[in-house]
Amino acid sequence: MRFKCPLCGERELREFTYKENALALDRPATTDWGDDWHAYIHLRENPAGRSRELWQHSAGCAAWLIVERDTQSHEVYSVALAQGGES
Repeated sequence: MRFKCPLCGERELREFTYKENALALDRPATTDWGDDWHAYIHLRENPAGRSRELWQHSAGCAAWLIVERDTQSHEVYSVALAQGGES
């Protein structure tokens, strides 16, 4: 799989580090361990198909990227800088 970094151009996947699903997660307000923290840490959805993810070009320009891709076919639909812009 290859990503087209908006700053560096097309690169191999090994230059990038997956960080997380790009959808915002609500961090529990309490510091006490409970069901809300258990769910936040351990119960994440992992749907097959199209997803929006946060990646970093860690072995390149270090830019943070939003990648839209299909987790089944590995087709990459778009790569954009996390603060805006699209490639």
